[in-house]
Parts: sequence; C-alpha cells; structure tokens
Amino acid sequence: MKDIKNISRSRAQESSAAIERLYITMRHLFNRGFYKPMGVSGETLRQALLSLRPEIYGSIAEEKVELKGLLYVIERLPIGIEECRYINLTSDEGYSNSHFKPIVPPKRRRNCYRIDDEQMNVEITRGRSDIYDILTHLTFIFIESHKIKDRVLIADDGTVTRDWQKLEQAVQQTKKLSLIEREKAISHAANVLGRTFAEVKDIYDDFAIAEAPDRFIHVVYWLGKLAIEEIVDNNKRTITFSPILRERLGHHIYGDIWATNIKEVLLENNLIDRPLHIISANMHSVMNSIFAEPVIGKKYKEASSFQMFEDLSSSSNKELRNKVEEYAIKQGMIFLPDTSGTNIDVQIFDTAKIDIKKTIFSKAKSDEHKPVLIVMDYAFGEQAFETIDELLKPFKTDKKNKLFLNVESVSIMGKAGILQGGKGDIMIPNAHVNEGTADNYPFENELTASMFEGNDIPVFSGPMITVLGTSLQNRDLLKFFHESTWEAIGLEMEGAYYQKAIQSASKIRKSINANVKVRYAYYASDNPLETGSTLASGGLGTTGVKPTYLITIKILEQIFNIN
Repeated sequence: MKDIKNISRSRAQESSAAIERLYITMRHLFNRGFYKPMGVSGETLRQALLSLRPEIYGSIAEEKVELKGLLYVIERLPIGIEECRYINLTSDEGYSNSHFKPIVPPKRRRNCYRIDDEQMNVEITRGRSDIYDILTHLTFIFIESHKIKDRVLIADDGTVTRDWQKLEQAVQQTKKLSLIEREKAISHAANVLGRTFAEVKDIYDDFAIAEAPDRFIHVVYWLGKLAIEEIVDNNKRTITFSPILRERLGHHIYGDIWATNIKEVLLENNLIDRPLHIISANMHSVMNSIFAEPVIGKKYKEASSFQMFEDLSSSSNKELRNKVEEYAIKQGMIFLPDTSGTNIDVQIFDTAKIDIKKTIFSKAKSDEHKPVLIVMDYAFGEQAFETIDELLKPFKTDKKNKLFLNVESVSIMGKAGILQGGKGDIMIPNAHVNEGTADNYPFENELTASMFEGNDIPVFSGPMITVLGTSLQNRDLLKFFHESTWEAIGLEMEGAYYQKAIQSASKIRKSINANVKVRYAYYASDNPLETGSTLASGGLGTTGVKPTYLITIKILEQIFNIN
C-alpha cells in the first residue's frame, strides 16, 4: 500500500470550501429563522468570508476599512440600513399597501421599508440568490463596522478617541457642511478608517445622494456607533427571516404569477399560437435596435453605426428615448411593468405590426406566421430557473384545457465577469458549469464567436461558470477555473438556471419544441482577475453600449432569418 502523502490544500480549494460553508450556513440560518451577525451564530459566516477574501471586498481581511467595497455594497442596500439594529427579510406581505414608503437601492431592485428608527424590512421576491446576496453584503459591512469600532473604542466603558468625537459632531450638524468643515470631517474619518486623507476625499462624493451630500460620514458613523453599542451595551444587531418568507421560498409563487400575466396578454392579443422568441435582455436594446432607425436614423447617416445607440443610452437624452418608445407602442409594442414581485418587466413585440422595411432589419425573411418577441428584463441568480420554468409551461385556459406555447428560441444576453480580456469584450459560451456542484449544461449555441469578428471587440468562446454570487468570488478560485481543464472564459449568475429550465421543458416535460434554439452571449462588466478591474472599481459607462447592441442585433438577425 502506498504511503499517504501530506497534501496541502491550494488556495483555490480553501476558497471553494469557504464558499460551500457560506452556502450551507446561510441555508441553516434561514431555516432557523434568525441570527446575530456579530454573535456566535454569525461567526461561521464571518470566518468563511474572511477566509475567502472576495475580490469585490478588497481589503476585508486587513485592519484598514475597505472603501470601494463599502461603496459597492451600500449602493445595493437600502438607504438608512446602516442605522438599523434589526433587519427583517420578508416576502411580499402587503407593505406596498401601507403608509410605509418603499426604499429601492440604487443598484439592486428590491423593495425595502423603514419600519422605525431601529428596523428595516427587506422584501425577498427573487429567490435564494437574493438572500445569499444580501446576507453576504450585510456580513461584509458588519465586519467593516467592527474595524471602525476597534480603531475608536479606547475602553470598555465606551470611551472613544477624539477623532470619533469630532466625526460625531460633524454628523449631528443639520445643514450641509462647508468645504472647510467637510475637509475637517474627512481628516477625522481618515484616521477612523485607517486610510489617507486623499483616499477618503476621492471617494467621498460617490456616496452622496441629493438629500444627503455628506452621506459618507453618516454611513461611517452609524456603522461604528452600532458596533460600539454591541460591545459596550451588548446590544447585538439581529437579522430575522419572516415565517411567510420561509414558507414561500422555492415554490415559484412570484414566477407563476409573472408567467401567467404574460400568457394572458398573449391570449388577449391573439398572439399565443404564433412562433414565440423569448429574449432575456434589458428594456432598451431590442426596442432601440428595431425602432431607433425609423425615428432618428436620418440624423446619423454620417455617424458610426453605434453612435445612435450610444446617444440613446445617455442619461441626458430622455426626450430622444421617449420618441423611440412612443413609436414602438404605435408599432404594436406592449409593455408589461411587473406587478408580480419578480421585478422583471416585459415587452412584447408583434412583428406583424412592425414596418420592418424601415428598420435596419429590412432584409428580414419571414413566412405568414410572423414571430412574436417576448423580451424579459434580467433575472437574478436562481430566479432565472423559476421564471423561465414557469413561462415555458403550457397555459391552462381552464381546468381541462391547456395551450402549449410555440417557443422557437430562447436568447440570453447579459453582463458577466471575464477571465481573459477586459471590460466590454464579448463571451460566447458552449456550456454552463454550476459552481460548487460542477453540474454542467453543454448546449449548441446558435451564436458563434466568428459572427462577432471584425467589430474591434475581442471575442472569447468556451465554458462559463454560474456562480452563487459575484460577491463570493476570489482570484485563486477564478484562476483555477480559467487555467485548469475547465478552461472557463467567464462567470455569471443565471446561465445554468436558464439552461436547466430549457432542457427540462424541451427534453423531459415536452412542453416546448425538443429542438428549441438557444443563444447565449455576454459582454464583460469586469475582470475579477485584474486589480482595478473588478465590479467595485466602477461601471462600464459607454464601453458597454457597442457590445450590448452588437449582441442584440445578431440575435434579431437570426430571428428575422437574415443571412
């Protein structure tokens, strides 16, 4: 018998184990119903996150406070959550019909409600991925809050440093700080955070909102204040999960309502028997690709082919976008704002009503059964399975009768992290691999890398990793997926879930055509293997416009049978 050698675990293996611990722990805490993030019950989450050291959280394992990571997280959590000692994760339980005003985070679509000075309710209607996302972010800010506490708390009786006292005075001012007052506050905050004056000054305005220009110091103060009270007064912050949320999760309640709404509209408009093409994208690229040319195309005859789309994407061109939308509605576009709780809006395009000869798709070839496009906004993680699974099911018109949908294709266009290349590059997957389980979903992609060549955008083809959350990724694990025989080109959160739903509907349940066409293409929002190129380093800006529209146009060309 061969001697068993002592084999040391690689950082990638340690990271993989840490993600597994996070995943299992979060499910355990959810089933338990409550936990204290900085108490014994939250220790496994904290230790796993510190062991993992995700790229997006930067210096989480160091003594200094991580600024870019904090900004990234704060933009995805409701305004004021740093002041709350009690955070209650709920289902949609009727708060929208109350006097409570919904608070929607700037970069994450979820309804939140400030119940009182100490409590924030966060609605979870997008499945488990939403829970993993918010718990990971909360664990991060609580870890950072205790770093602040460690730097300012001098004694167990609550004595604090002079810097903290001065910062508190600045926060308690009711008017906007003058430039001198602001720079004094930045100086004290820099000492509190273990950062330089320049570092704090550079990021200060990124935290600002119209009603709170000095929000940065407020966030820092409240994080530190509650952490101090946890130690001095033993007043621990608590996260709870409502009984209704625990009861409903995983039962496709919101996905069922969402899909039924779409099918009812298709039936009402006599579209349900027509060839259907489902596209997961944003709410502007398909509409603009089809209708921008007949509305504003004359202005761009001399411009580059994507200048028109870049101008439409500018926040200052709202009037221009409204013109295109108004024309689209006249040409038969139906807009379904979400009322189900999924936060996924939908557009339906009846191509029989579109004057296709005036569009950039004038060479479209279609028979008398003109296709119908169903464009759905982005799903979030596991929610992709819930929504597509429900949408592909037959529509029950009554107890006895059901209509099978004539789904000809499902196309997925989205953002993803790239492991080779940079922001704005394009990825064409040939398989999705589920992180952790290594469940894999190979498929025949109707889109190929060669279709995108000659557009001055690098294109990569290969397997992609479907991850539990972008906030759980670290360099070592991603490097392993990229450099090992997996040869992964990127990471995203929904691909495997989409493909699982499509395969079950087409191959097992037989509710749609067994030969349904699938198209997947992603453009890179970040490269988590490059320092300074992670999601926390900022958005794409106009860099994402060209790949977004290039992918959209290639999808539509295939649907319209343009060679």
